[in-house]
Amino acid sequence: MDSSLSIPRVLIVSRRSVRKNKFVDFVGEYHLDLIVGYGAVPVIVPRVSGVHKLLDSFEPIHGVLLCEGEDIDPSLYDAESTNLSPEELEQIRRLHASDTAIDREKDSIEFRLAKLCLERNIPYLGICRGSQVLNVACGGALYLDIEKEISNKFAESQRVKHIDYDNYDAHRHVIKVIESSPLHHWFKDSLEEGKLEISVNSYHHQGVKRLAQRFVPMAYAPDGLIEAFFDPDAYNPEEGKFIMGLQFHPERMRQPDTDQFDYPGCPKAYQEFVKAVIVYQKKLNSTTSVPKPMKLNQEMENKRKVIPWSFSFARNMFTTGQELHPSKESELKAGAEFPQGNTALSQQENRLEQIGATMRNGGGSYIERLQLNEESESLAKNVMGKMSREQLSDLLSFYHVMGQICSEVLERKLNGINCQ
Repeated sequence: MDSSLSIPRVLIVSRRSVRKNKFVDFVGEYHLDLIVGYGAVPVIVPRVSGVHKLLDSFEPIHGVLLCEGEDIDPSLYDAESTNLSPEELEQIRRLHASDTAIDREKDSIEFRLAKLCLERNIPYLGICRGSQVLNVACGGALYLDIEKEISNKFAESQRVKHIDYDNYDAHRHVIKVIESSPLHHWFKDSLEEGKLEISVNSYHHQGVKRLAQRFVPMAYAPDGLIEAFFDPDAYNPEEGKFIMGLQFHPERMRQPDTDQFDYPGCPKAYQEFVKAVIVYQKKLNSTTSVPKPMKLNQEMENKRKVIPWSFSFARNMFTTGQELHPSKESELKAGAEFPQGNTALSQQENRLEQIGATMRNGGGSYIERLQLNEESESLAKNVMGKMSREQLSDLLSFYHVMGQICSEVLERKLNGINCQ
């Protein structure tokens, strides 16, 4: 299938759960619906042992969306010094049992994808855990637990509730949007006059403690926690650039029992992300486009076995200046058998060895041998003149096809594409 006509692909890593004593991998339907709705196809990367070694098989990758999941392994961000006691850490593990069960395989898959996006400027959208993966992949760090490390510093009435197990979809808390940020642009028509606040749905007990240097905040919670950030140097959807992390869940911000969003700006992150994905695919296709694979029919295949020898024979006459002996004319004829034992190849190998020695002993004599004088040129024309129009046409057609195949393979190798 022509890659230029295919729908752009967005990789999404599944989350693993247990159902009827068996593991089940899943991705939330809202993410999938929005990606499809805006013109891309979600490709689910299963959270299966060993998949992190097989990510090449998911190429081409035009975008990556990382979303829900368990806590990231603290060792990946050096588990910065914390004042939490062993007892407090145990309390956190009991309270957030479903999130604190570290999934190192998922970590491995997602961090490889995040770093791939950063290396190749592939559009990346991180939601909730996905924003944390992005931050840590770039050198940032996380709070092990927001309630223990932030909320307890505030009076009860001033604390922000970032997670509500009893009210998952309906839970909201306020964030302050940074003016002139992409988030501000998406929600500006919904902001009250004189205020830069919206209410968002969130479901997390960890968050950004130290934001990686390349990122700029787009929103804060009242307790100071960063709720959204982006890379200003890698954000321009019209040019295929999009690197962003949202700690909250815009896809879940909907009116009860309907699919109507709380704000018109809620799906904008997905819309702009897919816009960047589509442009990125077009740019990728334009830089890696190569001719369609050329296949030789049986007639051309038969000629392939003959023409190299005929041409090699003519070339030897050209370089040595020898006349064509009548007994050898049949060897210029299309249909002559290709010599057994790869004689022509052996001659070429010997010639290369001689050239190598000549180059080592001084390039002057070699360059002189390459000078084509008028006599050699005349001889070459004489040899070609003995060929029929059909033979010359066959010769030209064959090397035209070979040139196309050579260009295709070379282009693929230069762009790191497997030629097998």
